[in-house]
Amino acid sequence: MGNSKLVRGTMVLTAATLISKILGFIYVIPFTALVGTTGLALYQFGYSQYVILLSLATMGVPLAVSKFVAKYQSLGDYETGYRLFRSGVVLMTITGTLSFLALFFAAPFLANVMNPGEEDLTQAEVILSIRMVSVALIVVPAMSIIRGYFQGYQSMGPTAVSQVVEQIVRIVFILGAAFTVLNVLNGDMATAVGFATFAAFVGAIGGLAVLAYYWFKRRKGILEQVEKSTVRHNLTLKDMYKELILYALPLSFVGLAIPLFQFVDTYTIKGALIGTEFESISTDFIGVLTQAVHKVVLIPMALATALSVTLIPTITRSFTDGDMKKLKQQTTQTFQIILFIAIPAAVGMAVLAYPIYGALYFENLELGGNVMRYYGPITLCFSLFAVSAALLQGINRQRMAVIALIVGLLIKLVTNVPFLHWFGPNGVIFSSYLGNVVAIGINIWAIAKYGQFDFRLVAKRTLLITVFALIMGGAVYIVTHLLSYVINATSRGDYFILTFVGVTVGAAVYLYLSYRSNLAGRVLGERFSILKRKGKSQG
Repeated sequence: MGNSKLVRGTMVLTAATLISKILGFIYVIPFTALVGTTGLALYQFGYSQYVILLSLATMGVPLAVSKFVAKYQSLGDYETGYRLFRSGVVLMTITGTLSFLALFFAAPFLANVMNPGEEDLTQAEVILSIRMVSVALIVVPAMSIIRGYFQGYQSMGPTAVSQVVEQIVRIVFILGAAFTVLNVLNGDMATAVGFATFAAFVGAIGGLAVLAYYWFKRRKGILEQVEKSTVRHNLTLKDMYKELILYALPLSFVGLAIPLFQFVDTYTIKGALIGTEFESISTDFIGVLTQAVHKVVLIPMALATALSVTLIPTITRSFTDGDMKKLKQQTTQTFQIILFIAIPAAVGMAVLAYPIYGALYFENLELGGNVMRYYGPITLCFSLFAVSAALLQGINRQRMAVIALIVGLLIKLVTNVPFLHWFGPNGVIFSSYLGNVVAIGINIWAIAKYGQFDFRLVAKRTLLITVFALIMGGAVYIVTHLLSYVINATSRGDYFILTFVGVTVGAAVYLYLSYRSNLAGRVLGERFSILKRKGKSQG
């Protein structure tokens, strides 16, 4: 698979992921207005369990299946991947149902651990939130294997469209149900949040319907390819699943990176802040950190998410074919694109923290703006870990990605509570940075060693990108600071103006510097040749 397919597949998934992320944070604005930051915390108490169980139920299936299918297709064997697909749908339905039952019946225990007798949220409310979201586990695992099968064909369209439809259906149900419960039926906040978590199941049904459409549309062509397989390995189901699990377990664990870090926060923040001056804001802090601000942080990560999904079958194919030149080109291009987007995004969120939060949410502005300023730049860490882990998985060094995550997570576990005591609520953010940076460092070392990759060019470009991003940040700070003397920000509209002006100035400065230096053309490649200045060297 050439770089053109890598870029094309990445663009399709980037667009879909970006749309999903944007929708995912837009709905939080009216949802926050309906249920408040306490409601957001209750939503997180339920949803965090679901994400963990979902990953365990699917065991990294979409990416593992795409890697498995891509490998055997490159060897001329289409039948093996198809057999895996057929049996996998049944298996994933079984694991999903078992995960649903486990989460449903464990809800009382989990609620007690997370919310020990606080007055703002009762045990019954947390149990309801957990049980309502658990139903989605019956459907989503089976859907994941269908997505993985299409991705193995380097066909990202079904995943992209189903992902967007799933998100739209989910959000419409969340807002519609919450509004109906609170304003039509005069219900309470906990019931509204319970139905909001149930939206995960409703959205999954929508996504599954899209995938079913694509399957019946392409079924004939797929079966013809299966019949024309030039090689047939005739693997037993046991051998197929043994190989799949070897791929899936590390993929599953690495895919849990962000949820696991959030999981640690969800279970430790309230308990660690009891008896401190921050005890009264602990629930609101959880809601702001894990939902409101986190949704914004994930938007710049859309590119990294899409690259990760596209990279694994792409890198696997290059690695299986022994094309090291192409492998190194793909690696270089991947890192440069991620850094070109994520570094200025991180700087921008730190500088515009209060205007962004004020424009989007406004409630608890001081708390939210502070969290955004410190937590916003972590989007760079999340992006780098996702992409570096995907590269390691593509070259069959997934064990190193798992080791990196375990080390990073252990650092998070060990430092989270002490940092909370030393630095207050922001301590959990500093702990996340420390764990992520160490994990990324291990991944980078492993890529250099096992992929024989020289990072000197990437380091050179990173330095230039960072300089431009800092100049951009300085310009944004000066302009918005001066504008704040004219606009006495007292409303969401005022903060929106500050955000709009800041983003516009930042984008203009960064793109101008990138164009004049020819950085944009070098990083983004031939498909963006318009960004290459004539007469400039492309070295």
